[in-house]
Amino acid sequence: MSMDFHPQQQTILLVGTNIGDISLWEVGSQERLAHESFKVWDISAASMALQTTLLNDAAISVNRCVWEPNGLMLVNDIVFAHPKKQLCIVTCGDDKTIKVWDVVAGRRQYTFEGHEAPVYSVYHHLLENIQFIYSTAIDGKIKAWLYNCLGSRVDYDAPGHWCTMMAYSADGTRLFSCGTSREGESHLVEWNESKGAIKRTYSGFRKRSLGVVQFDTTRNRFLAAGDEFQIKFWDMDNTNMLTAVDADGGLPASPRLRFNKVGSLLAVTTSDNGIKILANSDGLRLIRMLESKSIDKNRPLIVNALGPVGNVSGAIAPTVEWPDRVPPAVSINSWYYGQQQIFYVKPHIADDGDKVKSWEIPDVSDLSQMKALRVPDSIAPSKVVQLIYTTCGPALLALTASAVHKLWKWQHGERNPSGK
Repeated sequence: MSMDFHPQQQTILLVGTNIGDISLWEVGSQERLAHESFKVWDISAASMALQTTLLNDAAISVNRCVWEPNGLMLVNDIVFAHPKKQLCIVTCGDDKTIKVWDVVAGRRQYTFEGHEAPVYSVYHHLLENIQFIYSTAIDGKIKAWLYNCLGSRVDYDAPGHWCTMMAYSADGTRLFSCGTSREGESHLVEWNESKGAIKRTYSGFRKRSLGVVQFDTTRNRFLAAGDEFQIKFWDMDNTNMLTAVDADGGLPASPRLRFNKVGSLLAVTTSDNGIKILANSDGLRLIRMLESKSIDKNRPLIVNALGPVGNVSGAIAPTVEWPDRVPPAVSINSWYYGQQQIFYVKPHIADDGDKVKSWEIPDVSDLSQMKALRVPDSIAPSKVVQLIYTTCGPALLALTASAVHKLWKWQHGERNPSGK
Protein backbone atom coordinates (compact mmCIF):
# COMPACT_ATOMS: atom_id res chain seq x y z
CA MET A 1 0.00 0.00 0.00
CA SER A 2 2.85 2.40 0.73
CA MET A 3 6.63 2.59 0.33
CA ASP A 4 9.32 5.09 1.32
CA PHE A 5 13.11 4.93 0.97
CA HIS A 6 15.27 6.02 3.92
CA PRO A 7 16.53 9.61 3.45
CA GLN A 8 20.19 8.67 3.99
CA GLN A 9 20.45 4.88 3.61
CA GLN A 10 19.44 4.81 -0.04
CA THR A 11 18.75 1.05 -0.23
CA ILE A 12 16.63 0.74 2.94
CA LEU A 13 12.95 0.52 1.94
CA LEU A 14 10.03 0.98 4.34
CA VAL A 15 6.87 -0.91 3.31
CA GLY A 16 3.31 -0.82 4.68
CA THR A 17 0.76 -3.43 3.61
CA ASN A 18 -3.02 -3.80 3.48
CA ILE A 19 -2.98 -6.27 6.39
CA GLY A 20 -1.24 -3.90 8.80
CA ASP A 21 2.35 -5.09 8.43
CA ILE A 22 5.25 -2.62 8.48
CA SER A 23 8.62 -3.94 7.26
CA LEU A 24 12.12 -2.70 6.48
CA TRP A 25 13.95 -4.24 3.51
CA GLU A 26 17.54 -3.99 2.33
CA VAL A 27 16.98 -4.10 -1.44
CA GLY A 28 20.60 -4.98 -2.19
CA SER A 29 20.64 -8.19 -0.15
CA GLN A 30 16.86 -8.80 -0.35
CA GLU A 31 16.81 -9.21 3.43
CA ARG A 32 13.95 -8.16 5.67
CA LEU A 33 15.61 -6.21 8.47
CA ALA A 34 12.61 -5.59 10.71
CA HIS A 35 8.92 -6.38 10.88
CA GLU A 36 6.12 -4.98 13.03
CA SER A 37 2.34 -5.20 13.02
CA PHE A 38 0.24 -2.05 13.14
CA LYS A 39 -0.79 -1.04 16.65
CA VAL A 40 -3.03 1.76 17.86
CA TRP A 41 -0.95 4.00 20.11
CA ASP A 42 -3.55 4.28 22.91
CA ILE A 43 -6.63 2.19 22.21
CA SER A 44 -8.40 3.53 25.33
CA ALA A 45 -8.26 7.05 23.85
CA ALA A 46 -9.94 5.94 20.61
CA SER A 47 -13.63 6.43 19.96
CA MET A 48 -15.97 3.53 20.65
CA ALA A 49 -16.70 3.29 16.93
CA LEU A 50 -12.99 2.81 16.17
CA GLN A 51 -12.52 0.32 19.01
CA THR A 52 -15.49 -1.70 17.72
CA THR A 53 -14.08 -1.64 14.19
CA LEU A 54 -10.68 -2.84 15.40
CA LEU A 55 -12.27 -5.74 17.26
CA ASN A 56 -14.47 -6.78 14.33
CA ASP A 57 -11.90 -6.32 11.57
CA ALA A 58 -8.32 -7.08 12.56
CA ALA A 59 -7.00 -6.41 9.03
CA ILE A 60 -5.88 -2.79 9.31
CA SER A 61 -4.40 -1.29 6.14
CA VAL A 62 -1.26 0.84 6.38
CA ASN A 63 -2.22 3.39 3.74
CA ARG A 64 0.84 5.58 4.26
CA CYS A 65 4.19 5.02 5.98
CA VAL A 66 6.98 7.61 5.76
CA TRP A 67 10.40 8.38 7.24
CA GLU A 68 11.04 11.43 9.38
CA PRO A 69 13.46 13.73 7.44
CA ASN A 70 16.48 12.63 9.50
CA GLY A 71 15.58 8.97 9.16
CA LEU A 72 15.50 8.36 12.92
CA MET A 73 11.82 7.44 13.13
CA LEU A 74 8.86 6.63 10.95
CA VAL A 75 5.08 7.05 11.13
CA ASN A 76 2.24 5.06 9.67
CA ASP A 77 0.25 8.09 8.51
CA ILE A 78 0.73 10.74 7.10
CA VAL A 79 3.55 13.34 6.95
CA PHE A 80 6.05 15.01 9.27
CA ALA A 81 6.14 18.76 9.94
CA HIS A 82 8.20 21.16 12.06
CA PRO A 83 5.98 24.06 13.18
CA LYS A 84 7.86 26.30 15.60
CA LYS A 85 10.84 23.90 15.38
CA GLN A 86 8.78 21.14 17.02
CA LEU A 87 8.61 17.71 15.37
CA CYS A 88 4.99 16.88 14.55
CA ILE A 89 2.95 14.62 12.32
CA VAL A 90 0.03 15.76 10.18
CA THR A 91 -2.99 13.48 9.71
CA CYS A 92 -6.25 13.64 7.81
CA GLY A 93 -9.37 11.51 7.57
CA ASP A 94 -13.06 11.02 7.04
CA ASP A 95 -13.95 13.64 9.68
CA LYS A 96 -13.03 16.29 7.03
CA THR A 97 -10.30 17.79 9.22
CA ILE A 98 -6.50 18.04 9.23
CA LYS A 99 -4.79 17.57 12.59
CA VAL A 100 -1.22 18.27 13.70
CA TRP A 101 0.15 16.16 16.57
CA ASP A 102 3.20 16.37 18.83
CA VAL A 103 5.26 13.26 17.98
CA VAL A 104 6.65 12.71 21.48
CA ALA A 105 3.65 13.46 23.70
CA GLY A 106 0.89 12.58 21.22
CA ARG A 107 -0.98 15.81 21.98
CA ARG A 108 -2.95 17.57 19.26
CA GLN A 109 -1.43 20.96 18.44
CA TYR A 110 -3.62 22.25 15.58
CA THR A 111 -6.91 21.38 13.89
CA PHE A 112 -7.79 22.77 10.46
CA GLU A 113 -11.43 22.72 9.36
CA GLY A 114 -12.98 23.81 6.08
CA HIS A 115 -13.25 20.78 3.80
CA GLU A 116 -16.77 19.61 2.99
CA ALA A 117 -15.74 16.02 2.17
CA PRO A 118 -13.36 13.42 3.67
CA VAL A 119 -9.73 14.50 3.31
CA TYR A 120 -7.79 12.11 1.05
CA SER A 121 -4.19 13.31 1.45
CA VAL A 122 -1.97 15.97 3.01
CA TYR A 123 1.42 17.34 1.96
CA HIS A 124 3.69 19.49 4.12
CA HIS A 125 5.96 22.07 2.47
CA LEU A 126 8.47 24.76 3.46
CA LEU A 127 8.73 27.82 1.22
CA GLU A 128 11.05 30.70 2.13
CA ASN A 129 10.89 29.78 5.85
CA ILE A 130 7.08 29.62 5.73
CA GLN A 131 5.59 26.23 6.61
CA PHE A 132 2.20 25.23 5.25
CA ILE A 133 0.10 22.18 4.48
CA TYR A 134 -1.67 21.22 1.27
CA SER A 135 -4.74 19.01 1.67
CA THR A 136 -6.94 17.32 -0.91
CA ALA A 137 -10.47 15.98 -0.35
CA ILE A 138 -12.42 13.37 -2.30
CA ASP A 139 -14.60 16.09 -3.82
CA GLY A 140 -11.49 17.39 -5.62
CA LYS A 141 -10.96 20.47 -3.44
CA ILE A 142 -7.33 21.43 -2.76
CA LYS A 143 -6.65 23.75 0.17
CA ALA A 144 -3.52 25.20 1.80
CA TRP A 145 -3.15 25.97 5.50
CA LEU A 146 -0.72 28.07 7.51
CA TYR A 147 -0.08 27.46 11.20
CA ASN A 148 -1.83 30.67 12.27
CA CYS A 149 -5.20 28.86 12.09
CA LEU A 150 -6.84 31.60 10.00
CA GLY A 151 -8.42 29.15 7.60
CA SER A 152 -7.45 27.91 4.18
CA ARG A 153 -5.36 30.29 2.07
CA VAL A 154 -6.20 28.71 -1.30
CA ASP A 155 -9.11 26.81 -2.81
CA TYR A 156 -8.24 24.93 -6.01
CA ASP A 157 -10.31 22.44 -7.98
CA ALA A 158 -8.29 19.35 -8.87
CA PRO A 159 -8.90 17.95 -12.35
CA GLY A 160 -11.19 14.95 -12.09
CA HIS A 161 -12.80 16.28 -8.87
CA TRP A 162 -11.91 13.21 -6.82
CA CYS A 163 -8.82 11.60 -5.25
CA THR A 164 -5.61 13.59 -5.79
CA MET A 165 -2.12 13.70 -4.26
CA MET A 166 0.38 16.58 -4.31
CA ALA A 167 4.19 16.67 -4.58
CA TYR A 168 6.90 19.26 -5.21
CA SER A 169 10.03 18.89 -7.28
CA ALA A 170 13.20 18.22 -5.28
CA ASP A 171 14.17 21.91 -5.14
CA GLY A 172 10.69 22.88 -3.91
CA THR A 173 9.98 25.28 -6.78
CA ARG A 174 7.44 23.29 -8.85
CA LEU A 175 4.13 21.85 -7.61
CA PHE A 176 2.50 18.81 -9.20
CA SER A 177 -0.63 16.77 -8.56
CA CYS A 178 -1.87 13.44 -9.84
CA GLY A 179 -5.26 11.83 -9.35
CA THR A 180 -8.14 9.90 -10.80
CA SER A 181 -11.83 10.71 -11.17
CA ARG A 182 -14.70 8.40 -10.19
CA GLU A 183 -15.04 7.52 -13.88
CA GLY A 184 -11.40 6.41 -14.03
CA GLU A 185 -9.99 9.44 -15.88
CA SER A 186 -6.48 10.18 -14.60
CA HIS A 187 -4.75 13.57 -14.60
CA LEU A 188 -1.12 14.58 -13.98
CA VAL A 189 -0.62 18.36 -13.88
CA GLU A 190 1.78 21.12 -12.82
CA TRP A 191 0.32 24.09 -10.95
CA ASN A 192 0.98 27.82 -11.16
CA GLU A 193 0.81 28.54 -7.44
CA SER A 194 0.59 32.30 -7.70
CA LYS A 195 -2.47 32.10 -9.96
CA GLY A 196 -4.00 28.95 -8.56
CA ALA A 197 -4.28 27.58 -12.08
CA ILE A 198 -3.00 24.56 -13.97
CA LYS A 199 0.22 25.34 -15.82
CA ARG A 200 0.73 22.02 -17.67
CA THR A 201 -1.34 18.90 -18.24
CA TYR A 202 0.68 15.80 -19.07
CA SER A 203 -0.71 13.40 -21.68
CA GLY A 204 -0.45 9.62 -21.74
CA PHE A 205 -3.43 8.32 -19.75
CA ARG A 206 -5.37 6.76 -22.63
CA LYS A 207 -7.61 4.25 -20.86
CA ARG A 208 -9.82 4.36 -17.82
CA SER A 209 -7.73 3.58 -14.74
CA LEU A 210 -8.85 0.72 -12.50
CA GLY A 211 -7.54 2.46 -9.37
CA VAL A 212 -6.26 5.82 -8.17
CA VAL A 213 -3.01 6.54 -10.01
CA GLN A 214 -0.01 7.28 -7.77
CA PHE A 215 3.04 9.26 -8.87
CA ASP A 216 6.43 10.49 -7.69
CA THR A 217 9.03 13.05 -8.72
CA THR A 218 12.80 12.63 -8.96
CA ARG A 219 15.45 15.32 -8.74
CA ASN A 220 14.14 18.33 -10.64
CA ARG A 221 13.67 16.52 -13.91
CA PHE A 222 11.31 13.56 -14.16
CA LEU A 223 7.84 12.39 -13.16
CA ALA A 224 6.71 8.76 -12.91
CA ALA A 225 3.21 7.29 -12.49
CA GLY A 226 1.80 3.77 -12.29
CA ASP A 227 -0.98 3.12 -14.83
CA GLU A 228 -2.17 0.46 -17.29
CA PHE A 229 0.08 -2.23 -15.74
CA GLN A 230 3.08 0.00 -16.52
CA ILE A 231 5.33 2.73 -15.17
CA LYS A 232 5.03 5.89 -17.26
CA PHE A 233 7.72 8.59 -17.36
CA TRP A 234 7.56 12.28 -18.25
CA ASP A 235 10.13 15.05 -18.50
CA MET A 236 8.81 17.87 -16.30
CA ASP A 237 9.22 20.34 -19.16
CA ASN A 238 7.43 18.24 -21.79
CA THR A 239 3.74 17.33 -21.58
CA ASN A 240 4.16 14.33 -23.88
CA MET A 241 4.92 11.01 -22.21
CA LEU A 242 8.60 10.17 -22.47
CA THR A 243 8.28 6.39 -22.26
CA ALA A 244 6.42 3.55 -20.55
CA VAL A 245 7.87 0.28 -19.25
CA ASP A 246 6.21 -2.87 -17.92
CA ALA A 247 9.29 -3.99 -15.91
CA ASP A 248 9.12 -7.48 -17.45
CA GLY A 249 5.43 -7.77 -16.53
CA GLY A 250 3.66 -8.76 -13.34
CA LEU A 251 2.58 -5.23 -12.35
CA PRO A 252 -0.95 -4.47 -11.09
CA ALA A 253 -3.26 -2.15 -13.03
CA SER A 254 -2.23 0.86 -10.92
CA PRO A 255 1.14 0.00 -9.34
CA ARG A 256 2.36 2.04 -6.41
CA LEU A 257 5.85 3.44 -6.78
CA ARG A 258 8.51 5.45 -4.96
CA PHE A 259 11.94 6.85 -5.86
CA ASN A 260 14.76 6.86 -3.34
CA LYS A 261 15.91 10.31 -2.30
CA VAL A 262 18.69 10.63 -4.89
CA GLY A 263 16.56 9.22 -7.70
CA SER A 264 18.74 6.20 -8.49
CA LEU A 265 16.27 3.47 -7.46
CA LEU A 266 12.54 3.14 -8.14
CA ALA A 267 10.43 0.69 -6.10
CA VAL A 268 7.27 -0.65 -7.78
CA THR A 269 4.62 -2.99 -6.36
CA THR A 270 3.72 -6.21 -8.18
CA SER A 271 0.43 -8.07 -8.55
CA ASP A 272 1.72 -11.02 -6.49
CA ASN A 273 2.45 -8.90 -3.40
CA GLY A 274 6.10 -8.41 -4.31
CA ILE A 275 8.29 -5.41 -5.09
CA LYS A 276 10.41 -4.73 -8.14
CA ILE A 277 13.36 -2.35 -7.96
CA LEU A 278 14.30 -0.46 -11.13
CA ALA A 279 17.79 1.04 -11.15
CA ASN A 280 19.57 3.58 -13.34
CA SER A 281 23.35 3.37 -13.75
CA ASP A 282 23.99 5.03 -10.36
CA GLY A 283 21.52 2.72 -8.66
CA LEU A 284 23.01 -0.30 -10.35
CA ARG A 285 26.47 0.57 -9.03
CA LEU A 286 25.00 1.04 -5.57
CA ILE A 287 23.22 -2.32 -5.69
CA ARG A 288 26.30 -4.16 -6.96
CA MET A 289 28.39 -2.61 -4.23
CA LEU A 290 25.98 -3.84 -1.57
CA GLU A 291 25.19 -7.26 -3.00
CA SER A 292 25.96 -10.03 -0.57
CA LYS A 293 27.66 -13.19 -1.79
CA SER A 294 25.21 -15.18 0.29
CA ILE A 295 22.17 -14.23 -1.82
CA ASP A 296 20.15 -17.32 -2.66
CA LYS A 297 20.75 -18.05 -6.33
CA ASN A 298 17.21 -19.36 -6.67
CA ARG A 299 15.60 -16.04 -5.82
CA PRO A 300 14.32 -14.10 -8.84
CA LEU A 301 17.01 -11.46 -9.25
CA ILE A 302 17.58 -9.72 -12.58
CA VAL A 303 20.20 -6.99 -12.71
CA ASN A 304 20.44 -4.62 -15.66
CA ALA A 305 21.44 -1.02 -16.32
CA LEU A 306 19.69 1.80 -18.11
CA GLY A 307 21.62 3.81 -20.67
CA PRO A 308 22.47 4.46 -24.33
CA VAL A 309 23.38 1.46 -26.44
CA GLY A 310 24.94 1.19 -29.87
CA ASN A 311 24.67 -1.53 -32.51
CA VAL A 312 21.83 -3.38 -30.78
CA SER A 313 20.05 -5.95 -32.91
CA GLY A 314 16.52 -7.21 -32.46
CA ALA A 315 13.52 -5.57 -30.80
CA ILE A 316 14.33 -3.09 -28.06
CA ALA A 317 12.13 -0.92 -25.89
CA PRO A 318 12.90 2.73 -25.06
CA THR A 319 13.41 3.81 -21.48
CA VAL A 320 14.79 6.77 -19.54
CA GLU A 321 17.86 7.56 -17.47
CA TRP A 322 16.54 9.91 -14.81
CA PRO A 323 19.49 11.64 -13.02
CA ASP A 324 20.11 15.33 -13.65
CA ARG A 325 23.14 14.69 -15.81
CA VAL A 326 20.94 13.47 -18.70
CA PRO A 327 21.22 15.93 -21.62
CA PRO A 328 18.41 18.53 -21.61
CA ALA A 329 16.86 17.28 -24.86
CA VAL A 330 16.04 13.65 -24.18
CA SER A 331 15.15 11.71 -27.30
CA ILE A 332 12.92 8.73 -26.65
CA ASN A 333 14.89 6.78 -29.25
CA SER A 334 18.27 7.30 -27.61
CA TRP A 335 17.72 5.42 -24.35
CA TYR A 336 17.17 1.69 -24.25
CA TYR A 337 17.11 -1.43 -22.13
CA GLY A 338 20.77 -1.94 -22.82
CA GLN A 339 21.11 -5.57 -21.77
CA GLN A 340 17.78 -6.30 -20.08
CA GLN A 341 18.88 -3.70 -17.58
CA ILE A 342 16.31 -3.60 -14.82
CA PHE A 343 17.03 -4.56 -11.26
CA TYR A 344 14.20 -6.72 -9.96
CA VAL A 345 13.76 -7.91 -6.40
CA LYS A 346 10.90 -10.13 -5.32
CA PRO A 347 11.03 -10.05 -1.51
CA HIS A 348 11.73 -13.28 0.31
CA ILE A 349 9.16 -13.39 3.11
CA ALA A 350 10.69 -15.08 6.11
CA ASP A 351 8.91 -18.12 7.49
CA ASP A 352 7.70 -17.98 11.06
CA GLY A 353 10.84 -19.83 12.05
CA ASP A 354 13.14 -17.40 10.28
CA LYS A 355 15.01 -15.02 12.50
CA VAL A 356 14.27 -11.42 11.54
CA LYS A 357 17.07 -8.96 12.12
CA SER A 358 16.35 -5.91 14.23
CA TRP A 359 17.41 -2.54 12.85
CA GLU A 360 17.33 0.39 15.21
CA ILE A 361 18.98 3.78 15.54
CA PRO A 362 18.91 4.47 19.28
CA ASP A 363 18.97 8.01 20.57
CA VAL A 364 22.15 8.82 22.50
CA SER A 365 20.97 11.05 25.32
CA ASP A 366 23.94 10.94 27.70
CA LEU A 367 27.58 9.91 27.82
CA SER A 368 26.81 6.74 29.79
CA GLN A 369 25.34 5.30 26.60
CA MET A 370 28.65 5.71 24.76
CA LYS A 371 31.66 3.42 24.99
CA ALA A 372 35.32 3.70 23.96
CA LEU A 373 37.07 0.66 22.53
CA ARG A 374 40.77 0.19 21.76
CA VAL A 375 41.37 -2.25 18.91
CA PRO A 376 44.60 -4.29 18.75
CA ASP A 377 47.24 -2.96 16.35
CA SER A 378 50.58 -4.69 15.76
CA ILE A 379 51.72 -2.11 13.19
CA ALA A 380 53.46 1.15 14.11
CA PRO A 381 50.92 3.84 15.08
CA SER A 382 49.96 6.31 12.37
CA LYS A 383 47.28 8.96 12.04
CA VAL A 384 43.97 7.59 10.71
CA VAL A 385 42.68 9.85 7.93
CA GLN A 386 39.59 7.79 7.08
CA LEU A 387 37.64 5.11 8.96
CA ILE A 388 34.68 3.20 7.50
CA TYR A 389 32.63 0.05 7.92
CA THR A 390 32.95 -2.58 5.24
CA THR A 391 29.78 -3.57 3.40
CA CYS A 392 27.17 -5.06 5.80
CA GLY A 393 29.38 -4.01 8.72
CA PRO A 394 31.42 -7.15 9.55
CA ALA A 395 34.72 -5.23 9.72
CA LEU A 396 36.36 -1.81 10.09
CA LEU A 397 38.72 -0.45 7.45
CA ALA A 398 41.14 2.39 8.16
CA LEU A 399 43.39 4.43 5.87
CA THR A 400 46.40 5.90 7.65
CA ALA A 401 48.46 8.95 6.82
CA SER A 402 51.35 6.64 5.90
CA ALA A 403 49.22 5.14 3.08
CA VAL A 404 48.68 1.86 4.95
CA HIS A 405 45.29 0.18 5.10
CA LYS A 406 44.31 -1.51 8.37
CA LEU A 407 41.44 -3.98 8.69
CA TRP A 408 39.79 -5.19 11.92
CA LYS A 409 37.21 -7.96 11.86
CA TRP A 410 34.74 -8.80 14.60
CA GLN A 411 35.57 -12.03 16.40
CA HIS A 412 33.16 -14.98 16.52
CA GLY A 413 31.99 -15.95 19.98
CA GLU A 414 28.97 -16.70 22.16
CA ARG A 415 27.92 -13.07 22.20
CA ASN A 416 28.62 -12.64 18.52
CA PRO A 417 28.03 -15.94 16.68
CA SER A 418 27.60 -14.24 13.28
CA GLY A 419 30.94 -12.44 13.46
CA LYS A 420 29.33 -9.05 12.76
